[in-house]
Amino acid sequence: MRLVIARCSVDYDGRLTAHLPLATRLLLVKADGSVLVHSDGGSYKPLNWMSPPCTMVELAPEDGQADEGVVAVWRVQHAKSEDRLTVHIHEVLHDSAHELGVDPGLVKDGVEAHLQKLLAEHIHTLGHGWSLVRREYMTAIGPVDILAKDHAGTSVAVEIKRRGEIDGVEQLTRYLELMNRDPLLAPVSGVFAAQVIKPQARTLAEDRGIRCVVLDYDALRGIDDAESRLF
Repeated sequence: MRLVIARCSVDYDGRLTAHLPLATRLLLVKADGSVLVHSDGGSYKPLNWMSPPCTMVELAPEDGQADEGVVAVWRVQHAKSEDRLTVHIHEVLHDSAHELGVDPGLVKDGVEAHLQKLLAEHIHTLGHGWSLVRREYMTAIGPVDILAKDHAGTSVAVEIKRRGEIDGVEQLTRYLELMNRDPLLAPVSGVFAAQVIKPQARTLAEDRGIRCVVLDYDALRGIDDAESRLF
């Protein structure tokens, strides 16, 4: 992973356009090719990003850009769309690269992990005609518990929790924002599934168009049998 702290401006062009004026920011270039732009505020969420597959090239500034103080230009092009992220760097304060190795992934609570396995095996619990695409569908910001298709063939991201709280809704919202930028998946809807869902979490989820499903762990275990297991 490459970490760069720089005074920069950022422009995003594609299905939407966005501009970040000149400021000091953290730029992350990950091994999977993704590029993320962070500020010191806003918690974990990047101000802008480009998810893989994409390519990044570093260019020397043009004459007019150099006159404005630009010392380098990053151009990040998505491989499957016209989306482009352009970073104009005016000053580099820090630039380092670190080998993180293979990440073992998130180790889930035992009940939560078993819920994911059972629901994947019996995806029809969420609706007639549903099909499983895969468990632990990887995105640039982490794995979605389950990627499925509903009866109409629409992609659905399912986030599973033992206790459904606001943090879980926010997590699923981030996944949906990213996945809906992928033309091969979009449109992607969301299902927030848990044994218990807090009222505040349900209100937030429904306000964002996310369906809430209360899972009966014992019932799922009761329909679990060796002959029908997918895994």
